Amino acid sequence: MSITPVPYGWWKTPMHAEEKWWVSIALVWCIAITIAMPAWHFVGKQNSSQEYYTISVEDFNTLTEDFIEKYKSGTTGPVGDNQDEWDIVTPPPGSDIFLRSMQWRWDPVLKLKAGETYRLHLSSIDVLHGLSIHPLNMNFEAVPGWDYVLTITPTKAGDYRIICNEFCGADHHGMIGQIIVE
Repeated sequence: MSITPVPYGWWKTPMHAEEKWWVSIALVWCIAITIAMPAWHFVGKQNSSQEYYTISVEDFNTLTEDFIEKYKSGTTGPVGDNQDEWDIVTPPPGSDIFLRSMQWRWDPVLKLKAGETYRLHLSSIDVLHGLSIHPLNMNFEAVPGWDYVLTITPTKAGDYRIICNEFCGADHHGMIGQIIVE
């Protein structure tokens, strides 16, 4: 037999010198990373704001529809695999903007100004979705019943794609949205 069971009481046997070194290195690394986490949060600004609220799916959907109606500036053709027309909204700088996820799209297309700050309200109206903005390294979850508020300031003009990074069903691979920064 190529593999034999570990004998009972294996943890009582003395460690070899190499094992002691590896355990020591792992322990020091764990302590260093644990100390570094608060520094990444406060000094490096690696974590997003922790502003979120419970909200009914219907209320978030209504807020998003009102937002689209108020700031709609046009429509666009298909984005990704979705062949529907999409509403483009151009909200004023400093405003609250809404992005809803649903199987299998991100709605609406946001047209934002570089260097301006917005409060992005993010939620899902059906199942859990993962917001990932490419080519940036941004990842957040859109959870039904929760309004997750992110303060964002786009810094570079361009066309950014939003993909879903949380499996959400049959057309998950085609769930693409868009943010246009001018």
